[in-house]
Amino acid sequence: MVFGLLIFQQVDAQQMSNGKTGGIPDPQLSQKDNDYLDRQAKVFLDTVQSILAKYPPVIRDGRERTTAKLLMDAVFHEKFAAFRLPPQQFFHSQSAKVIKELEEVKVTKGAMIWKVYNMGFIIRTKSVTLAFDLVRGASSRSADFALSDGEMNRIINQCDVLFISHKHGDHADKEVASRFIQAGKPVVAPEEVWKDDPIFAQITHLERVAEKNQKVKLLNGKVLDTIIYPGHQLHSADNNVSLVTTPEGISVVHTGDEINEGEMMIDFEWMDQVYKNHKVDILMPNAWTMDISRIARGFNPKLVVPGHELELGHTVWDRLPYWGDDKYLELNYAELKKSKYPVLVLIWGESYHYNPSKSAK
Repeated sequence: MVFGLLIFQQVDAQQMSNGKTGGIPDPQLSQKDNDYLDRQAKVFLDTVQSILAKYPPVIRDGRERTTAKLLMDAVFHEKFAAFRLPPQQFFHSQSAKVIKELEEVKVTKGAMIWKVYNMGFIIRTKSVTLAFDLVRGASSRSADFALSDGEMNRIINQCDVLFISHKHGDHADKEVASRFIQAGKPVVAPEEVWKDDPIFAQITHLERVAEKNQKVKLLNGKVLDTIIYPGHQLHSADNNVSLVTTPEGISVVHTGDEINEGEMMIDFEWMDQVYKNHKVDILMPNAWTMDISRIARGFNPKLVVPGHELELGHTVWDRLPYWGDDKYLELNYAELKKSKYPVLVLIWGESYHYNPSKSAK
């Protein structure tokens, strides 16, 4: 198949537009038409937040949350969504919820899961807080959409470690990684990430070897048992698939942009076997990956929390919609949702408390 989701522009902060295009986000439309799209986006996103406030995340969403996700699809599939004020306000408002909860929530049992943006997840147990593929949203190319220095600093202050899956800009943000390192907090990434940059020497490069347990020591003295499976995003990038076990015994897997097709089906050789050697509590896969059902069977998790929906650095048609589009992408995401595995779909800014002593429903 032709896989268009790999198309996006990797940018640094100084390359981003501030969204000011003469007051017209889409220069091909009139001011009147742009104003209409702005008003529509505000109405839709206000409705989304109203629904989310009343209906928090649950396993297998009901009609109300499904409606909210459909409204998000409608807004964020507009080409210039990242340059419109209502989507910017929505993202920053949702991110503010993450920041507030990170600064206030203490975990005594299980784990809290936050979804920040794209494949950016934060997991907190009683003793540690892990960040995966945390980015500002700079790949959108809109500085007004991306999180500010202040917002990101508050998030980083609450995290102990950053795991980066691969080199692409919607997963690897050098500004974010630099701030982790400046704070003395480890950043774990493949050797392809910023290989020719001075920051490379400060990044932790674990061996990409299936079933090899390695230790990651944190600033607070805690140690994480970590396995870096040698994944790939087809031929475009080495992709770390991280299995991290916290001191409490909570094990989480983040797959980054793992995608198996053609010659890269070889990754299933180790992926099909993980469940035989490990108890996986939380699996965070990219929802658009090939044969996500097989991936879930390989890890056999207690909970699946997918990501990568509506990443704004991709072309409009390659922004994975929340409603899924298995026919267009030739995927089996819908099959996974009907399987025995509990699937929890979070929207940016949402959180969920995972308690392993209670079965997911």
